[in-house]
Amino acid sequence: MNARPPKKPRDLVDGVLLLDKPVGLSSNDALIKAKRVVNARKAGHTGTLDPFATGLLPLCFGEATKFSQDLLEADKTYLADVHLGVTTTTGDTEGETVDTRPVDVTPERIEAALAQLRGPILQVPPMYSALKRDGKALYEYAREGIVLEREARPVTIHALEMLRYEAPLLTIRVTCSKGTYVRVLGEDIGKLLGCGAHLNALRRIQVGNLTIDGMVTLEQLQAHEAPLSLLAPVDALLSSFPQVDLTPELAARFLNGQRLALGREPVALPPAQGRVRVYHDGKLLGTALLQEYGILAPERLIARPAP
Repeated sequence: MNARPPKKPRDLVDGVLLLDKPVGLSSNDALIKAKRVVNARKAGHTGTLDPFATGLLPLCFGEATKFSQDLLEADKTYLADVHLGVTTTTGDTEGETVDTRPVDVTPERIEAALAQLRGPILQVPPMYSALKRDGKALYEYAREGIVLEREARPVTIHALEMLRYEAPLLTIRVTCSKGTYVRVLGEDIGKLLGCGAHLNALRRIQVGNLTIDGMVTLEQLQAHEAPLSLLAPVDALLSSFPQVDLTPELAARFLNGQRLALGREPVALPPAQGRVRVYHDGKLLGTALLQEYGILAPERLIARPAP
């Protein structure tokens, strides 16, 4: 019997891939495919997209995984096609049709409905979601025909805009807080209009400060002769944080996890306290919390500063 050839050892790959996730692929499967192409030892994504959704899925490799939580907490922006007049079991195209109603609404009525959904709202998570109950995902209960009570959760719709309406399809752009289900938002629009609705398409176009600029498809990644060149640097995840540059001595102490008193050091500090990204000689060292009196408290440190 022939022995299997030894597996190629994984590489220490650091960076961020702005993936354009295709329809029909789970976020985890997309991550596995991309990780295989770049042969990375460690990888993670920054919040799932439903299989039927497309668009921006930032994938983190190596040291970048330390900062992926920041994008989980970030606001997101989506483009969505809302199909008015038809409700489904899942709130999107993957479910079965539950009800069909005539659509007789005007742009003015749509705008009035959208106005009611802007700002802080309470949203009931859908049964077809990955939220856990007693260690079991809600969608598993839903597939068994079981509907559980779900507590409404506070989310914030920062912006909600009608881009186009050609009955029965309504195209919207929404910027929302973490934890928002755009599928539920589409259903709520349908309820307010009295005709019901489901999402016909969903595309994410922004996560925090990351946009679709520089986004690549799996096919482009797989066909590229130097796929690592398509990765953005680790600090692409941290562009919204003020920058602090340290001297060589201070950088060494920072990487040892020491709190630094920078009030009397020759270091330029941002005007406000809060989270910062820390550098030496143009290389990211990690993140820190800038506290009162110029105290810099290390938070997450880079084990392998970029060469």
